[in-house]
Amino acid sequence: MGQATRVSLKDLVRAFGGELLGNADQEITGISTLTSAGPTEIAFLSNSKYRHQLAETLAGAVIIGLADRDASSLPRIVTDNPYAYQARVSTLFNPLQRPLAGIHASAVVDPSAQLGVDVAIGAHVVIGPNVHIGDRAVIGAGCQLGDGVEIGPDAFLYPHVVVYPGCRIGARGIFHAGAVIGSDGFGFAQDQGQWLKVPQTGRVIIGDDVEIGANTTVDRGALDDTVIESGVKIDNLVQVAHNVRIGENTAIAACAGIAGSAVIGKGCRIGGAAMIVGHLQIADGITVSPGTMVTKSLTEPGTYSAIWAAEPHREWLKHAAQLRRMEELSNRVRELEKIIEALERKPS
Repeated sequence: MGQATRVSLKDLVRAFGGELLGNADQEITGISTLTSAGPTEIAFLSNSKYRHQLAETLAGAVIIGLADRDASSLPRIVTDNPYAYQARVSTLFNPLQRPLAGIHASAVVDPSAQLGVDVAIGAHVVIGPNVHIGDRAVIGAGCQLGDGVEIGPDAFLYPHVVVYPGCRIGARGIFHAGAVIGSDGFGFAQDQGQWLKVPQTGRVIIGDDVEIGANTTVDRGALDDTVIESGVKIDNLVQVAHNVRIGENTAIAACAGIAGSAVIGKGCRIGGAAMIVGHLQIADGITVSPGTMVTKSLTEPGTYSAIWAAEPHREWLKHAAQLRRMEELSNRVRELEKIIEALERKPS
């Protein structure tokens, strides 16, 4: 449908599906929340606990779930996933703004680099030897692409993304400002009290439709490659260490840390500030709660949490003291069990 400024509900249903109830010709100029939408905007309800907002909204139409089908008399689109539906509608009204194709005069492009059609190269970009950039890719101001880097078609690199030599980025990837792809992994060998650097000779291989947040780092492999499969979404300030493998369509929230050689399955959800120890495996479809420290492999589907929730400091000190005495208390219980067992064996 292209970039739209005004679209009818029937056009939305034609494009994205769903059941349309009410005035099909209702025109929409944008999307907003139930509490802030105006009469020419469409709002959405993805959680029924906010159903009371339907009665007060000034929106011209709403997107709602199957359970809320009859909760409003407004023109509405009924769908089994209102949140995903609003994402598609929002993208329609807010498409990614790509700059005009061309190479800025201040960019430095090695003569051996191969650029596809309609590529946009921003100011002060440095593109090294033997780089391949796919059609319609955008390389934002100040980016640096090392020797032999490959960037897929329609990829979008925001300013100051750095891609180290030999790394590959697939089609339609979005990389936010300050992301670093292919920096050295933290590899050192100790010898007589000193640290010897272990050369990091692998690469980072990234699939299609991957989004990586601002100031996230993905380290290159020590020998084999670090691999991020297609559809993965990684938030800001995430550390992905060398030789990690992340399966398709996994999402990782901000400030998570993944240590070297960990393998994360497909369709996982890793909460913010979660820490994953190296050399373990997380099976497909697992959810790790925010702030959780994962110290062993997770092989069974489900949600895993290791969080001590916030509480008043005085209570925290008391509970921490009890935990420190846990081994002592456990030993005392075992001794008492032995005494009881001995007493039970005595003849009456």
